[in-house]
Amino acid sequence: MKSVRMIKAGAELQMQEIPVPQIGERDVLVKVRAAGICHSDAHYRAGRSAMGMMPITLGHEVAGVVEKIGAQVNNVKIGDRVCLHYNISCGDCYYCSSGNEQFCAQVKMLGHHVDGGYAEYIAVPARNAILLPDEIPFEAGATLMCASATALHALRKSRLKPGETVAVFGVGGLGLSAIQLARALGAIEVYAIDIKEDKLKLASEYKAVPIHAGSGDAVQEILKLTNGRGVDVALEMIGLRKTMEQAIDCVANLGRAVLVGLNQTPIEINSYKQVLGKEAEIIGSNDHLLQELPLLVDMARRGILDTTHVVSQVISLDESKINKRLDELENFASDIRAVIVP
Repeated sequence: MKSVRMIKAGAELQMQEIPVPQIGERDVLVKVRAAGICHSDAHYRAGRSAMGMMPITLGHEVAGVVEKIGAQVNNVKIGDRVCLHYNISCGDCYYCSSGNEQFCAQVKMLGHHVDGGYAEYIAVPARNAILLPDEIPFEAGATLMCASATALHALRKSRLKPGETVAVFGVGGLGLSAIQLARALGAIEVYAIDIKEDKLKLASEYKAVPIHAGSGDAVQEILKLTNGRGVDVALEMIGLRKTMEQAIDCVANLGRAVLVGLNQTPIEINSYKQVLGKEAEIIGSNDHLLQELPLLVDMARRGILDTTHVVSQVISLDESKINKRLDELENFASDIRAVIVP
């Protein structure tokens, strides 16, 4: 089969002919119908994160059709439309048994530690295959498995209650999903913070209150709009020191700031003013869970989560086109969300 692979860090991906993967008794072989190109794929190609093997097929946002099933598989059948949970875990350890498989000592991520979806076929454990309803295109189904899933997990970690208010820092794929999901989970008001007018315009179309962080102090604007109270939940989706500190600073008494964006720069916290005095919480949110995905897919099927604006470019399984898109992501030259269709 054809596969676009990372041969070494810092080099362009290459097209290779490799064998169609074999499956075990509890596995499924999926014919890839869509694979999202994520910003993290650009980081992998650049060598910023250790890979599980090399060469490796990138692509952790995958949807397709079940081509073959193992003898012990009974949750899906040949011909089913599916999208794939990208964390492959042992299924038996304490963390897997408690539904927190992202902490499994043996966890491996598609397209990072094992071969992913920039290929014609992919093999995964059957439990990683989530049924994809006919109402959801494969392209949207693939992208649900990353940004939208991570946003839902962050909101669940926040313990958002109906009638509460939410601030979303960063209106990219994560943020747009978070705005819609927060509304669906009962948020009475959602504030969207970004520096790009087009993103804020789209956020307002989803009934969020736009706040242009480049035109003034975002925290002061949130306090002004909430009569000095602050918000119950703040989600930081960017991964910048400044926005992380702002998310913590804008929460109300008993508020929760959830940090999702990746950042290795230490942040400063006034422990009494920002946390102890308000009994506020700072919560880390890492990835998402298999158990959350059926709910997410059903929300997309029902139109509660709009996926029509997610994908703005579809490309073929072509190394030059994929490398060009990764170059754009690496240089922040475009916000276009691309999906590969083999």
